[in-house]
Amino acid sequence: MWDIDRTLLHGGGVAGRAWMTAFTAVTGVDWKITPDFGGRTDLDICTEVFASHGVTDCTPERFFERYIEEVHGTRHLFAEQGALLPGVRDVLDALAARDDVVQTLVTGNVPQVAAAKVEAFDLSGAFDAQVGGYGTDDSVRATLVRRSQERAQEKYGEKFRAVVIGDTVHDVAGALANGALAVAVATGGNSMAELTLAGAHIVLPDLSDVAVAVDAITR
Repeated sequence: MWDIDRTLLHGGGVAGRAWMTAFTAVTGVDWKITPDFGGRTDLDICTEVFASHGVTDCTPERFFERYIEEVHGTRHLFAEQGALLPGVRDVLDALAARDDVVQTLVTGNVPQVAAAKVEAFDLSGAFDAQVGGYGTDDSVRATLVRRSQERAQEKYGEKFRAVVIGDTVHDVAGALANGALAVAVATGGNSMAELTLAGAHIVLPDLSDVAVAVDAITR
């Protein structure tokens, strides 16, 4: 179960700008306060943004519709202004070559934005997106992990040993709440010490050592 932002890639701020543009377009309210997006679900962020800007007459569904349109129109900028993080493609390829691993996405992004980000870096083929967990499933990160587990079991007819790979303490908490292995990478806003303190089972500086990363995820 892969997180996207700052775990697999960074998107160059493209989604954040699309978020702000969509917010003003839908609500007519100027953007004033930028929340901490790291490791959170889009539903959770949406609630905070609406409250901090005094918006009471807009639903998340209405906002997400416009947000997705904005991202779609600028999706080419992900690859132009962002970057794939070290070792990511090689680790994904190594895991894809195994017949005992199913890779998917557990991300705070809404599904369409998640798809746009991984497509920008030609990563879509690595994931079974149908069994993922997304930012429209719930505001709580742990629920995304649970929904992904349920979808995988329903599709494949068996239980999986879940492994969550992410860069924030929120990813770690989501894994621990569901009895999953928490593999953390210090490529985002949290340090190795913070990720360790949060309870991650394995903490890596990044994924550049492919053999070490694959062993950590599959041991």
